[in-house]
Amino acid sequence: MKPSRPSQPYWLLAPMLLLLGVFFLYPLLSALHTSFYDWDLLTPPRFVGLANYRAIVGSGELFSSLGTTLLVSAVVVTGSLGLGLALAVAVHRPGRIAALARSAVFSAYVVSWVSVGLLFLWIFDADAGIVNRALGGLGLPPVKWLTSTALAPLTVALIVIWKVTGYAMVVFLSGLSALPPEVNEAAALDGAGPWARFRHVTLPLLRPTAAFVATTSLIASFQLFDVVRLLTQGGPVRSTTVLVYAIYEQLFRDLRVGRASALVVVFFVALGLLSWLKLRAFRAEEPA
Repeated sequence: MKPSRPSQPYWLLAPMLLLLGVFFLYPLLSALHTSFYDWDLLTPPRFVGLANYRAIVGSGELFSSLGTTLLVSAVVVTGSLGLGLALAVAVHRPGRIAALARSAVFSAYVVSWVSVGLLFLWIFDADAGIVNRALGGLGLPPVKWLTSTALAPLTVALIVIWKVTGYAMVVFLSGLSALPPEVNEAAALDGAGPWARFRHVTLPLLRPTAAFVATTSLIASFQLFDVVRLLTQGGPVRSTTVLVYAIYEQLFRDLRVGRASALVVVFFVALGLLSWLKLRAFRAEEPA
């Protein structure tokens, strides 16, 4: 058999590298370049150096939107990890009921964000929402799910958890299916109970899977836009203005392309740094 040429892997990777270059690297470099200019899409760009970065820091826009994004992301990552793993363990068994449960949970993940936003607007609306109607039927006061500065970010995070938990469950199911059964059998022979086997055998072996789920959940929460646009428009009092929505406001509402590009650069750096730290933390906890 004729050996393959050393350059063959690169030719196989070329289509994907080309797509990444056109749709990821080039837009990122373009945003970095534009972040040094003052441009309103109507007049010629004017070089201003770091003025856009100073403006988003001085106005509080950066730290406010970044703080809200980190809060939502922390709740989403924690909730999707815990709930996804619990559901995976619950339905990791043969039978039609388990298969139906797996399909029902995962179906939420394939629903569009716009549909999810409209659904939860009907559920959590302050006046006509079914949750507040149920509370009223029980004689309880209505809850300001989307109009309270304290509850609105958590409500948005819960909606994201509902959306991405099905994906987390499927990934954990794949990880559970890949675990060698001999390890659990050996622990059972040594007298370990179900909880001890899960805590000291299953969980450590699932750490790479958990790292993957945590990273993808973090990316999904950082990209949050549709639900915020439909449910809160960044309010109340900008309590749900996440980074992507702040970029949208700077670009399409205020026509400040330079400031929007500066936020894009900060968004990319923050997401890359958090993903790296998360993966490093999971690897540091891996057993030697």
